[in-house]
Amino acid sequence: MGVNKSYEIRTYGCQMNVHDSERLSGLLEEAGYVPAPKDGDGADVVVFNTCAVRENADNRLYGNLGQLAPKKAARPGMQIAVGGCLAQKDRDTIVKKAPWVDVVFGTHNIGKLPVLLERARVQEEAQVEIAESLEAFPSTLPTRRESAYAAWVSISVGCNNTCTFCIVPALRGKEKDRRPGDILAEIEALVSEGVSEITLLGQNVNAYGSDIGDREAFSKLLRACGTIEGLERVRFTSPHPRDFTDDVIAAMAETPNVMPQLHMPLQSGSDRVLKAMRRSYRQERFLGIIEKVRAAMPDAAISTDIIVGFPGETEEDFEQTLHTVRESRFAQAFTFQYSKRPGTPAADMDGQIPKAVVQERYERLVALQEEISWAENKKQVGRTLEVLVAEGEGRKDEATHRLSGRAADNRLVHFTRPDEPVRPGDVVTVEITYAAPHHLLAEGPAKAVRRTRAGDAWEKRNAAPADKPKGVLLGLPTIGAPAPSPAPTAGCGCD
Repeated sequence: MGVNKSYEIRTYGCQMNVHDSERLSGLLEEAGYVPAPKDGDGADVVVFNTCAVRENADNRLYGNLGQLAPKKAARPGMQIAVGGCLAQKDRDTIVKKAPWVDVVFGTHNIGKLPVLLERARVQEEAQVEIAESLEAFPSTLPTRRESAYAAWVSISVGCNNTCTFCIVPALRGKEKDRRPGDILAEIEALVSEGVSEITLLGQNVNAYGSDIGDREAFSKLLRACGTIEGLERVRFTSPHPRDFTDDVIAAMAETPNVMPQLHMPLQSGSDRVLKAMRRSYRQERFLGIIEKVRAAMPDAAISTDIIVGFPGETEEDFEQTLHTVRESRFAQAFTFQYSKRPGTPAADMDGQIPKAVVQERYERLVALQEEISWAENKKQVGRTLEVLVAEGEGRKDEATHRLSGRAADNRLVHFTRPDEPVRPGDVVTVEITYAAPHHLLAEGPAKAVRRTRAGDAWEKRNAAPADKPKGVLLGLPTIGAPAPSPAPTAGCGCD
């Protein structure tokens, strides 16, 4: 269908969308499309993979679509497709507001994109196709993985929670789990291709098993990952405190390749606000989980999501959030100013907080977390860490003659470039000499460099002809990095 046609995918939102975009790339390339060069004059097909969790998500989309309208008018044959959560929610509205859009597809039928593009071309009219439930598990689709050494692996889709601020369950549907054998087979195939780190992905990842009737399925899956030879690092995101059980903590602590890192969404430290959010835990339960994790894994780095300014939040409620942050000693936090999600119960609640109040609280929370992050990172000075070398993690690496990567606990480490060649996917052992709030620095010479099969895979991928269009490399999944603004970065804040 797409022979000699180029494509570009613009992704917004959470890790699930990022992984969906890898599948969309795989589908398009299987149909004959090629990635558009970054320095080219535009793509023949532009796909928006959208997110609906922010209040202004639609404005952002229509602004971008408006910018493309004149380009499409001047480029015969160019096509524009809109998919993802906002497409699932708005459906026919997109074509009414932007009639130059060719295809609208939802979260449940991403596999139809190439067919819908061809149908729109032949029939010369927009194709809108939104499935109400999952047609096939997305992992059965072809995938163009953006990293040679790290990969997302979906273990479930959808969510059974009813948080009042979150629209995701309405758009992604009820939780549906993959069979454990299918998950492990995918991981083994990835490892055989050179992948050394995988991140298990689900909207509520540790609820895995509810669809297949096994409450300990997630801990069993973590332990099974520990038996896969060549798999060096296992991470997962995002869990929910309600489903975080002792058997999962034990599996993390007892499985060597499961990393000592946990992203545990708090959302609020106030029991009253948690109840209004319809979160099925309270402050004491949350702090109890943190205590158990630290008892089992003293060096674990714990990150979180927090929403500031939820409807009805009082100064006392906010102080409870600050108290929980102080007690939890998070390595990093994704902090969000509450944003109305149209169609959610919270959007119509009384007690919407004035913007100025939300901003002031947000700044206080960020300042506190910055102080804690820096103090926790200073504890790493003098430690010797193994760093998985990443691509694209250090924006100043060329200027500083450094390389960057992630420690086992997912902390970002910048280190002096060794004399010997080092590739993304290789492992470098360094001693930490300096700590900043959001990164660590190893200024001395590397203690060891280990060339890996993952580095071989990266080298093989990048040995392709220079004139072959190259996609954007995502590098290691960056769970736990700081969010300096209200806009979501690593997560949607809904877990």
